[in-house]
Amino acid sequence: MELEDNQQLPGSDAVEKKKVASLRALVERQDPAAKEVDDLMLRRFLRARNLDVEKASALFLNYLEWRCTAVPNGFISETEIKNELSHKEVFTQGFDKLGRPIVVYHAAKHFCSNREMDELKRFVVYILDKLCARMPTGQEKFTCISDLNGWGYANCDIRGYLACLDILQNRYPERLGKAYLIHVPYIFMKAWKIIYQFLDKNTKEKFIFVENKDLKATLLEDIDESQLPEMYGGKMPLVPVEEPTV
Repeated sequence: MELEDNQQLPGSDAVEKKKVASLRALVERQDPAAKEVDDLMLRRFLRARNLDVEKASALFLNYLEWRCTAVPNGFISETEIKNELSHKEVFTQGFDKLGRPIVVYHAAKHFCSNREMDELKRFVVYILDKLCARMPTGQEKFTCISDLNGWGYANCDIRGYLACLDILQNRYPERLGKAYLIHVPYIFMKAWKIIYQFLDKNTKEKFIFVENKDLKATLLEDIDESQLPEMYGGKMPLVPVEEPTV
């Protein structure tokens, strides 16, 4: 669904708008399903490939093909991710000062020995779709607080992390606004050195390691106290991702 004359592309200059139009023409010729996508989505794929229309078209067309297979019903139901939901490791609540929905991930509740890869991938899609649905008009990104308190070798799942990262970067490009890594144990840095190699340049810049002594002050720079989780010094309780949020 093309936005009339690209008028709904705030933050885009004339060059970028022209490239979005070129991308639309290219992908619609190859897959009619592209006509149902708005220009904001096309712009995200374009930006993910540094405004290279050819590379963006390949990424986007691959996404359309993936979506039909990975999410045939158009959404992931809770019945498809029962095991992942039972861990109670992902929560959503509130918005940051830019209006980006916040997701909180407790990494120590994930165990490599207790996960099935396909379900994990469905779970990631479920979470990202939930976050996208919560974004107010004019907002395209979300904020993540990844809490590694208690994380150890039993939680280390490099294959799982990379699978999740692939979905984030290649299926939901330019959706992550900022990711805070908090309560980071030293042993996590061994895993991070591997993960870091698979982050694209734009994504690398969005990860922020926060020292414990600066935790509340750092989070309050971007998140109002009324929207910050209680456990980090704010006033909002955590809400499991599967439960409705205001």
